[in-house]
Amino acid sequence: MSFLTPLAFLSLLVVGPLIVAMYLLKLRREEQRVSSTFLWQRMVRDVEANAPWQRLRRNWLLFLQLLLLLLLAIALARPFFLTTGISGRNLIIIIDRSASMAATDVPPSRLEAARRQAQTLVDQLPEGGRATIIAIGGQMEVLAASTTDRRQMYDAIRSVTLNVGGRGDLSQALALAAALAAREPDSEVAIISDGNVEVPADIRVPATVRYFPVGQRTENVAISAMAMQPGLAGQTLFVQATSYGSAPVSRRLNLYLDGALFNAYDLNFGPDGAADAVQTVIVDIPAQVRVAEARLSPAPDGDFLPSDDRAWAVSAAGAGVEVRIVGPGNRFLETALALLPGITATKTTTTTVSDDAAPQITIFDRVVPDALPTGNLLFIAPMRSTAFFSVTGIVDFPLLRPAPIVIEGQAPPLLRNVSVSEVNVLRAMRLETGIWARTLVEGDGSPMLLAGEREGRRIVVLAFALQDSDLPLQIAFPLLISNIIGYLAPGSGLEASQIAPGQPLVVAVDPAVTAVRVVRPDGRVDTAPIQGGQAIYADADALGPYLIEQVRDNQVFGQRHFAINLFMPEESRIAPANELSVPQVSGLQQAVTREQVGRQEVWRWLAAAAILIVVIEWLVYQRSSLAYVRQRFRLALTARRRST
Repeated sequence: MSFLTPLAFLSLLVVGPLIVAMYLLKLRREEQRVSSTFLWQRMVRDVEANAPWQRLRRNWLLFLQLLLLLLLAIALARPFFLTTGISGRNLIIIIDRSASMAATDVPPSRLEAARRQAQTLVDQLPEGGRATIIAIGGQMEVLAASTTDRRQMYDAIRSVTLNVGGRGDLSQALALAAALAAREPDSEVAIISDGNVEVPADIRVPATVRYFPVGQRTENVAISAMAMQPGLAGQTLFVQATSYGSAPVSRRLNLYLDGALFNAYDLNFGPDGAADAVQTVIVDIPAQVRVAEARLSPAPDGDFLPSDDRAWAVSAAGAGVEVRIVGPGNRFLETALALLPGITATKTTTTTVSDDAAPQITIFDRVVPDALPTGNLLFIAPMRSTAFFSVTGIVDFPLLRPAPIVIEGQAPPLLRNVSVSEVNVLRAMRLETGIWARTLVEGDGSPMLLAGEREGRRIVVLAFALQDSDLPLQIAFPLLISNIIGYLAPGSGLEASQIAPGQPLVVAVDPAVTAVRVVRPDGRVDTAPIQGGQAIYADADALGPYLIEQVRDNQVFGQRHFAINLFMPEESRIAPANELSVPQVSGLQQAVTREQVGRQEVWRWLAAAAILIVVIEWLVYQRSSLAYVRQRFRLALTARRRST
């Protein structure tokens, strides 16, 4: 044990003798005559007791007052114990709330353990210390900003809830932490996570970064893929399960069709990385099935992430997406769209479009109309500027490469399984865009492929014509078109009706539709707003099947199913990381772990004990009065009983 202000013990040398002296000094009394010598002995005792500087007699009040002084002196000295924690006055806490934090290897969950660790760090803050609470996992949130109010800190920590909408990404959180630490001296950054996070390589934090790992076990089996495809005589259901543990394991897979048990399969998995770590079930099912569910039975030897033990697939029958191609004609594009299930493509050469008949997706191939239709848009080699972007010239022989933000992190959905480094382009349009667009592929300083949302709809721009490149001759072309269609019309393309957690549900609606209802997996019914010829439901945060109903005159005339699953291997692989590589200005490359620098102060407990001693002293001093009051109360109670 150490003390922050040891000079407080000097109060014992000053106040302690004064308290003792008060009991040693003689009390002056008036002389009184007595009528009997029987009282002489008591008078002698009183004289001895009031004689100064006599030997101290046992006195409870003196003992309690000295004990009170001792407790107050120790509390003022601020004793503390060194613990694993922080020592700065400006603390920035980053709490991971991604899907892997739902693992139960640390009861009741890793997220709850992370909240407890964050509260411990707040307790270690010195008086007047500041704290910023940041939650990562999906969209980053700042729950408390540079506050000294401990109640606000605790409320912010308790408000952190699980978010399965995305992986824990430290890029924005560390950028904010670096900015806060640069302004505040004596700052520290605390990362509380299981280590399944993305760490940026281009940020150097001007403060000490400490990593507090959460998690112990690795065992987990997840349903990693599931799809339902229409066939000639019915439908085909595909289910894939993967083991991410370090030992072989056996699990039972139960299949349910529209809520009824269909079949069960015993699966034997090898350890993570082995060839038999992935097991697949392919089965034919009736054509009328709309929702299929796969469940992994509980594991007797442990499966510590239950959220990926269930998955759903929905039928895409009757849920096609209309795509209109505006341009002089493009056989490459028409062929790629024909390969996608549920896509109905129409062609037109006129640029005059009607909003009443606007489909969900409109593709402008080397043409730009005067007035843009509603719905989501794909521009290919736009020849002139629009309200969304400007065409400022031509780029000859651009060398394509993914944008830097794509290289450092995980590939975005539009570039999933797509490589553009081998694509050769003759010429492309030089584009200038606003902040709404995100550049995915660039060439010679100009964006070649960009995407984003503007005015409630999604827009993708490909800067070069397909005929001016060899992209249609490569395997990446149909995959890229599928990814673009899946982005512009979620639930379509090769991954029909499969939506990632946190991604909004977007459905094209008929102009006569008056309302769109969303039936969530828990049975709750919400209303989706209609904008630009499509309904957008952004609160799709729960796993399970969703039903979209289009209503006209209180009658349901169109339905569409969607499924949201946790198909995220980086989250299902729950093995905790012991270290994090976080570059710091001081030269450290690793976040410090398990270092005894935290100060766990105990003065609050001593102050509480001092208050208790004051109460006990008052009770001892007033014991005669309290006995008298108790006796009077008993007499009054006895008298009342007799009177009744």
